[in-house]
Amino acid sequence: MATTSAGILMYHQRDAGMVVLLVHPGGPFWRNCDLGAWSVPKGELGDGEDPETAARREFAEELGIEARGPLQPLGQVRQSSRKLVQAYALEGELDVTSIRSNEIPIEWPPRSGRTILVPEVDRAEWFTLPLAREKILPGQRPLLDRLEELRKSAL
Repeated sequence: MATTSAGILMYHQRDAGMVVLLVHPGGPFWRNCDLGAWSVPKGELGDGEDPETAARREFAEELGIEARGPLQPLGQVRQSSRKLVQAYALEGELDVTSIRSNEIPIEWPPRSGRTILVPEVDRAEWFTLPLAREKILPGQRPLLDRLEELRKSAL
């Protein structure tokens, strides 16, 4: 059975158009990966946990900042790992220089039996939609299209 994660795609308007907030995974495996490596801040749901509650919890854990305001559902997508991601849109601002990510244990080097702590997220950045489509994990790209449609229908 596929695991389910929930996350928040924060966005706002700039003079050049809409920008979205994406996060880059921490740790040595992702150090040299850029295109197709970025993600919506997200994490796995606990047993019986409400997806919106999980999305807000994960946003706070990965960025060190509470996600305040109404969430707009963007639906689910399936990543290549078969993981389902339930996402929500949130209009807002965030200073990417002030993020503080939680740390997670990983085995490094692989199959070494040695565990190190790494930040779950090593950085966050605002991207225009065209650039975000290049940076985001391929399985999450439909979320950008859904956000764009949601904003067009709101105008």
